Amino acid sequence: MKQTFLVKHAVGGRMFIDSNKQELKYTFAPQGEGWLFMVDVPWSEAIEELLARKNELNVFVFQEFDDRPTLKTWYYVKDGPVEYSADQSRLTIVADSRIEYYPHLYST
Repeated sequence: MKQTFLVKHAVGGRMFIDSNKQELKYTFAPQGEGWLFMVDVPWSEAIEELLARKNELNVFVFQEFDDRPTLKTWYYVKDGPVEYSADQSRLTIVADSRIEYYPHLYST
């Protein structure tokens, strides 16, 4: 299985993080009623802009399989905390809700 991790600005569509374009370590798991994402990523202008728009973020995880269609999961950050630890070079994002979908079911 191939997995892609993306963090985008919900309003303008700007891509802040794309695991296809930069090698990075990330984890995510359910936490309480939401999901906790931890991303090891160096400080950059993109991270600075991401933090300035932390209430307008969407996180996506795409799972591509050899034997079945791609599953896309869209996580909404809303009011979840978004923080960066310079000491650990780690971005932490908490998403409030999610939607899972198979894109092939919505093509026309």
